[in-house]
Amino acid sequence: MSSTEVLNPQPSPGSDKRREERDSVVIRFCGDSGDGMQLVGTQFTNVSASFGNDVSTLPDFPAEIRAPQGTLAGVSGFQLNFSSQDIFTPGDEVDTLVAMNPAALKTNLADLKRGGTLIVNLDEFDKGNLQKAGYETNPLDDGDLVQKYHVHKVPMTRLNRDAVSGLGLSMKEQDRSRNLFALGLVYWLYDRDRGVTEQWIQDKFKKNPTVVEANLRALRGGFNYGFSTESFTTHYSVPKARLAPGKYRKITGNEAVAWGLAAAARLAGKTLFFGGYPITPASDILHSLSEMKHFGVRTFQAEDEIAAMASVCGAAFAGEIAVTASSGPGICLKGEAMGLGVMTELPMIIVNVQRGGPSTGLPTKTEQSDLLLSLFGRNGDSPIPVLAASSPGDCFYLMLDAVRIAVEFMTPVVFLSDGYIANGSEPWNIPKFSDLKKIEVTHPTGRPAGVEGSPDDFLPYLRDEKGARPWALPGTPGLEHRIGGLEKADITGNVDYSPGNHHKMVMNRMNKVAGIANYIPLQTVEGPESGDLLVISWGGTYGAIRTAVLKSIAAGKSVAHAHLRYMNPFPRNLGDIVKKYRKVLIPELNSGQLRLLIRGNFLVDAVGFNKIQGKPFLVSEVVRKIDEILAN
Repeated sequence: MSSTEVLNPQPSPGSDKRREERDSVVIRFCGDSGDGMQLVGTQFTNVSASFGNDVSTLPDFPAEIRAPQGTLAGVSGFQLNFSSQDIFTPGDEVDTLVAMNPAALKTNLADLKRGGTLIVNLDEFDKGNLQKAGYETNPLDDGDLVQKYHVHKVPMTRLNRDAVSGLGLSMKEQDRSRNLFALGLVYWLYDRDRGVTEQWIQDKFKKNPTVVEANLRALRGGFNYGFSTESFTTHYSVPKARLAPGKYRKITGNEAVAWGLAAAARLAGKTLFFGGYPITPASDILHSLSEMKHFGVRTFQAEDEIAAMASVCGAAFAGEIAVTASSGPGICLKGEAMGLGVMTELPMIIVNVQRGGPSTGLPTKTEQSDLLLSLFGRNGDSPIPVLAASSPGDCFYLMLDAVRIAVEFMTPVVFLSDGYIANGSEPWNIPKFSDLKKIEVTHPTGRPAGVEGSPDDFLPYLRDEKGARPWALPGTPGLEHRIGGLEKADITGNVDYSPGNHHKMVMNRMNKVAGIANYIPLQTVEGPESGDLLVISWGGTYGAIRTAVLKSIAAGKSVAHAHLRYMNPFPRNLGDIVKKYRKVLIPELNSGQLRLLIRGNFLVDAVGFNKIQGKPFLVSEVVRKIDEILAN
């Protein structure tokens, strides 16, 4: 994804150093979990996005709250790809690796491309830290390292202490800003404007002028070091991307989910209720929504996942746009009350931000292994529509669809994200609220015209053309009714255990969900409409797989790509599409869950490509698999 092509090399103004232009660059900051790598990565992303580059990011941090300092388990990293062209992934190989200690170097060096730039904090490569990282000798003394990479051994700790001296800070307080020294150096290396970060520092720490001054000195010290040292002879620039006109902001998947929910409630003319319990990596949805009280959003942090889901059922009964969010373990706990939502046929949204499992598994790593859980992880036949976002920005628009389906069909809806989407970010073209389609919500005020019976008898399971029952608000005169987990009689809603009624009600619920296929978009295909190979993807694998397929098409291969966003029901034309290709490949970050569904539904011998490592696909991995399938 990154280009090493040198375009128009020229000296920088006021120096004898060259400036080279590149179309795309991949940077990774890595260090101890207390070194502030997520902060500097986010700042670099913000600066690049505000400049006008297309950006894709991949934060990576340990599961432990605070792993032993300097150990391999405690390494935190942040990778970003910024470009003058459209990009869909944070990149495969890294152009510049910033390693703040030996453990960070050891766990990340394999991803640095040959000939790439390696910047290390020399002061941290002492005997103790080398032993913690499992090094018998100092890798910086290895001549092979210098032959493979452009190595810059920078004494960041010492230089940063010099920059912030005289402010009355303790040694520990001084060292807290060395991440900004590293950031300033990389800002110079890639010709970034540090003004955005300087303003952020002033706003963030305005109550503590000493901290403001220390961080500003650190940032400027790193920038000036890059400018003045003889070690760096060249720095680089990446021009603006040709993005569609509009007003942009950087957005993560979790932020987009929160904004999508708030917008959907406003489009429906309703208030939003969110009942949740903190869990990685879904907690930021709760955090974001808790700051939206001015939009009529109410958040409730329950004592556990079971109570959170039960509160959502109550809010939906009361007429709210009701939502919860969790990850795989929490979804398991929510299963019983989700079944109650199916039985009572109330609209609600369940967001599942998938992570590595089973059990606690890999709580900070991405995976997409909850598809079958979302479809079938409840007792009885309890069908639920399932939607899966493809990117951070897509979370916003697909959430509008999820809420629309929930209220139009009176059903719970599962919305799938994953750790990669949730924590990753990209530039997002902020839509005009007036351009968004209104979500129609109707609450009955009495018996529909033409229906026989006493005016005082409300019929809570009388269905419309979509199979949806009415959403009657409690307290509406004449619409008193009971709902609950026991099977209800068709039309009247009275408790009815009879075999025939149970069969009919189960089929009513199943047919209603299946009928949603008539109201969602048809599946589209990137590439030829028929040919040798169709690659099917879903969720956060979209970027890597789309890029891989485009590379294969550019190489003259008969390959097409279908990315699914509607997982249950499938788009009604998907069966016809898969039959137009000789072979079908389904890459997934699980053991083959979508492959099982495609094979079962369409009787095609789909081939799986499965990666279960807590890491997203590399473009190169998918390209190799495509070549392997075509060769056979």
